[in-house]
Amino acid sequence: QVQLVDSGGGLVQTGGSLRLSCAASGRTFSSYNMGWFRQAPGKEREFVASIRNSLGSTAYADSMKGRFTISRDNAKNTVYLQMNNLKPEDTAVYYCAADLVYWGSRQYEYHYWGQGTQVTVSS
Repeated sequence: QVQLVDSGGGLVQTGGSLRLSCAASGRTFSSYNMGWFRQAPGKEREFVASIRNSLGSTAYADSMKGRFTISRDNAKNTVYLQMNNLKPEDTAVYYCAADLVYWGSRQYEYHYWGQGTQVTVSS
């Protein structure tokens, strides 16, 4: 098992940047595929980005490509989401997720979830 703690959210102006972090417990973090999802008020949770275990391959939702970057530091048991050029429509609660097998965009395939961190982008 792995436990995930999301952090780094906050209030930022349009065009600003934030870096989210997701710290994982356990000694096998490098074995887990990691994903970021977000849920805006009144909307379903949606895929943002994912990164494979030790191989490091990445995938992004089309609307995030070029603005968001997912990365991981296996030595620190942490996955990051660097968000640049933020827009008001990026306002949401952001969640990290982990799974030993799956690393795609389907949220229900991920077995472990963080508690979420709020990102608010003001116009």
